[in-house]
Amino acid sequence: MNNNLTYKMQLPLVEFDTATESQKELLSITKKEFRMIPNMYKAMVNNQILLKTYMDAYKSFRTLSNFSATEQEIIFLTISVENNCSYCMAAHSLIADLVSKVPPNITDAIRNGEEISDTKLKSLYEFTSIMVNKRGNPSNEDVKSFLESGYNEKHILDIILAISIKTISNYTNHIFHTEVDPAFKIREWKSFKAVRNFANIFRK
Repeated sequence: MNNNLTYKMQLPLVEFDTATESQKELLSITKKEFRMIPNMYKAMVNNQILLKTYMDAYKSFRTLSNFSATEQEIIFLTISVENNCSYCMAAHSLIADLVSKVPPNITDAIRNGEEISDTKLKSLYEFTSIMVNKRGNPSNEDVKSFLESGYNEKHILDIILAISIKTISNYTNHIFHTEVDPAFKIREWKSFKAVRNFANIFRK
């Protein structure tokens, strides 16, 4: 994405010191969980319903979904790749490294558009990508392949939830042109969307 060609919100990032009391309540939760307030949250809190919806759904997915921490991160990374969100790619790559303990070769394969060595995780990546690109309309063969790799239909619903969550964050970052926080810079990502756009022609 060329940010010079897309709209940038004129609303400012909300700093804690200048936030309203209700905004501070949400930002305080964020600071407690992350030991910082990421720029994405400062953008989202301009609409407190948006931020609260994101935070509640994100927490529910993390704690209640049928996926392991590694699988959750693969799903979030895949959605962010497909939506071309550099901010979320940086943040989730670091979380994958330090928290979810995703093998670095798998995270890097997703970041670089390369083959994933683990067969089951490769299937998860491919099906998540299909769900994003086909707008939730996978073919019978798409689903058959996913189920045969060891997942079930409840996992499909979890992926729909994850897509909803990441759509909120990815689109917010797009429209705010959110700058990657220094804490995530070590995993900054340069997209390869032009190549993916060509490949996706054959998925439809």
